[in-house]
Amino acid sequence: MSPAGRFRRSIPWHRAILALPFLGIVFVLALDFAGRSPRVTFEPALTVGPALAAVVSNKTWYPVLIGGITVGVAFGLSAHDGTLGQSVHGASVMAIVLITAIGAASVLLRNRQEQELADARLVSEVAQRVLLRSIPDRIGPVRAAVHYAAAAAHASIGGDLYEVVQTRYGVRAVIGDVRGKGLGAVETAAAVLGAFREAAHQEPELDKVAAWLAVSLDRALREGDHERVEEEFVTLVLVCVRPDGVAEIVNCGHPGPLLLRGDESSVLLESEPRVPPLGVLEPSEVDPPVLRFPCRPGDRLLLYTDGVIEARDSWGVFYPLADRLPECAVADDPADVLERVHEDVRRHVGRQLGDDAAMLLLQYEPLAQQRAAPVEASTAYVALHKVGRPRGGASEGVR
Repeated sequence: MSPAGRFRRSIPWHRAILALPFLGIVFVLALDFAGRSPRVTFEPALTVGPALAAVVSNKTWYPVLIGGITVGVAFGLSAHDGTLGQSVHGASVMAIVLITAIGAASVLLRNRQEQELADARLVSEVAQRVLLRSIPDRIGPVRAAVHYAAAAAHASIGGDLYEVVQTRYGVRAVIGDVRGKGLGAVETAAAVLGAFREAAHQEPELDKVAAWLAVSLDRALREGDHERVEEEFVTLVLVCVRPDGVAEIVNCGHPGPLLLRGDESSVLLESEPRVPPLGVLEPSEVDPPVLRFPCRPGDRLLLYTDGVIEARDSWGVFYPLADRLPECAVADDPADVLERVHEDVRRHVGRQLGDDAAMLLLQYEPLAQQRAAPVEASTAYVALHKVGRPRGGASEGVR
């Protein structure tokens, strides 16, 4: 390594930047000494020293130290210029003292704000671990991965929710989006997730799980004294991969999942008729259809929130998830696939996402002892088409 390289390595950047106030003072002195007119003094410009000190350091004493040094330099420069008895010298010293005090106060306030922000991040991270628990890499016959990005600055959680659990009825998963943002959305998401974790183990039918969530959501909104409770709703998708290898999907007003099967194009899975989000209908009226299809080893099911597909570039063009997914799904690890999709969305938008964005990828890879039994011919499933979505109802055969 060259001597210059060793020098740069021996002085960390965060330490080298502390020299900026001294460089500013030296620059002012150089301008003053280079001046040819005895009537011109650059003494007022010495205020750059304590001003820079408040910017480059988070220590309260540093602007005070630089301010004291600057006052001494100001007296020496005034003696050199012969301006000790003039008002410009007194005004310069008062300005240096004032800026020093303001700089020290600003550092103190900035430190308090940074501490409050650090505490808020800690609380957010703890809440995330409690509310949005980590997803195991494998749950029964399914490999799973999740990627979540909150839109709120410096936040780890928002209005999106997800969960995957192993039950006696199979691997069940949910992804959803709560209307709105902030603490109210987090409270609603917590109520829905708590209800799902209970209902997923108790209800044998997936549509009954949705009905259970509707009842729990209605009770949580009314007992929680939410403002404009009539306008609150939650969109969500429920998925169950049964022990026999059949996948079930229930959609309540949420963007339809995407199915990737081998090298084929992604397929949008939507059932008819469409069902509104939970919270729109009375809980007793929630009776969504169940979409079913047999899984093949290697099938990937991507669940996502509208923060992904509604991400726009500078021209207002939405992110084409269905078209971009096959190219991003070249990785074998589901977590790597989601990371590729997220980076692709960021490149499409060109900035931080404006909405919470959650993605959950389920990859069907049963172990040898978990191979599904052949599906009976009498069982009916939806047809999957490469054109983008299944057609008709659940009475159509598999293609």
